[in-house]
Amino acid sequence: RIPPGRRVYAVGDVHGRADLLLKLMEELHADVAKGGFEGRPILVFLGDYIDRGFQSKDVIDILLGELMSPFETYFLKGNHEAAMLQFLTDPTIGPRWAEFGGAETLVSYGVRPPRQRTSSEQWERASEELNAVLPAEHVNFLNHLDLSVRIGDYVFVHAGVRPGVSLDEQTEYDLLWIREEFLADRRPLGAVIVHGHTPASAPHRDSRRIGIDTGAYLSGKLTAARFEHEGVEFISTGLRPEPASVAKG
Repeated sequence: RIPPGRRVYAVGDVHGRADLLLKLMEELHADVAKGGFEGRPILVFLGDYIDRGFQSKDVIDILLGELMSPFETYFLKGNHEAAMLQFLTDPTIGPRWAEFGGAETLVSYGVRPPRQRTSSEQWERASEELNAVLPAEHVNFLNHLDLSVRIGDYVFVHAGVRPGVSLDEQTEYDLLWIREEFLADRRPLGAVIVHGHTPASAPHRDSRRIGIDTGAYLSGKLTAARFEHEGVEFISTGLRPEPASVAKG
């Protein structure tokens, strides 16, 4: 459960789909307007705002804009933000970053990706150009993302946690990158973990974890989870809120 009287929303991986983010925020604003809770609603973004989609810059502009004003906001760091930050000081990761969507992020900031993906000189040029055009508020946003946040019995992270390691001793690498070791395990985790990172056709909920990455950049479905009292509901772009079914295990 979450603290009595409060309402919490969590949003999965946006991946450069500003169009879907605007639609989902419209849904969340309408839901908030119905009331029925105390204080400001809490809104947690689970990371991976950029890459893959071509509206990455627009996504960060939205996250820094007035649409967030009704909420108490928490912005988590995803592995894609970590890669972008590294690219700003280490162009050698450019080819790897491009493999999982970094080229689209460069385009969104008006930087031409290297034509020769193995050219270190071209990647150095792209890194310099990105540093030059990146708005200061975007740099500040990326540099101050949270790794996790705990609200009531839920811990919100980007990718998951390493089973067998206490929640306050998790490494940044695992919080941003872990997958099968977390998903396939069945041990209790000390809290219910709310995460993105691993796309699925529908949200997942069981006694250990709630996964809400529904592959927005390909599926057109960006998903949020709403937490109130002991209940969890999912809100996706184009879909009405529906109760979360609980899987066994």
